[in-house]
Amino acid sequence: TLAVKTFASCTGLSFGRIQFTPDLLPGDITGTMIFEQGKGSFIPHKGPIFAHVLLADEINRAPAKVQSALLEGMEELHVTFGGETYPLPDPFLVLATQNPLEHEGVFRLPEAQLDRFLMKVLITYPSPEEEALIVKQYGSVTASQSQTIAPVLERKNIDMLRTVLDAVSISPELVNYLIKIVNILRKNIDAGLPVTLEQEIKRSVQFGPGPRAVLAMHKIARALAFIDGRAHVTPHDIKRAAMPALRHRIIVTYEAEAQGVVPDDIIALVLKSVPLP
Repeated sequence: TLAVKTFASCTGLSFGRIQFTPDLLPGDITGTMIFEQGKGSFIPHKGPIFAHVLLADEINRAPAKVQSALLEGMEELHVTFGGETYPLPDPFLVLATQNPLEHEGVFRLPEAQLDRFLMKVLITYPSPEEEALIVKQYGSVTASQSQTIAPVLERKNIDMLRTVLDAVSISPELVNYLIKIVNILRKNIDAGLPVTLEQEIKRSVQFGPGPRAVLAMHKIARALAFIDGRAHVTPHDIKRAAMPALRHRIIVTYEAEAQGVVPDDIIALVLKSVPLP
């Protein structure tokens, strides 16, 4: 929560947070109509989704009908309630946290909603050095986790960065390379690849990634190239983009899941087997 709020403050964007719980209602996310006695009519009361940066905290603690309330906003950039459609702020970014399915009181996220997220990042435990810094900064009884963050970007800077990112080039050969990776995960194995790869994909993958996976890899690879100070995408960028862009778009078979196979294992196998262009 602190990291996302800090990100919003640094970029000068508005911040919203939704704590997902089992009793949450769709109107708690999008908004509702409230009767105002003075006017004798209903007026719209917008929900927390109306923010530039939205944190969906513990998103899988609410049932599917509530999770799906985010779908319209994430895909169409507007929401509808009370018979009216309201546009969301631009830019609009959703960051979500979730609990492992082994925890009590959690629900599996619908595949359609997972596909709306550009990437999935796995957060591991901090290193001993990082934990030492945490203790040093927040270990005091009087330590405060809320600090004033001055914006380092303005809205015009964000619009400029989006334009610059669009200018990062990617060759047709690399586009075909990332499409080939996604197609293999859909069980479309090209001739010339190892037979063991085809067998493992068919045994382990129940459903492969959809068309949004190609777009996600394309966007992430260009962003990585920009961060590295390059105006063009390299094969290494695509390989780095594969894990976060694809891991939440692959459904593993029950047989593979029982053997401890996770999407990252399958993606790593494909990246190792497909020759670089």
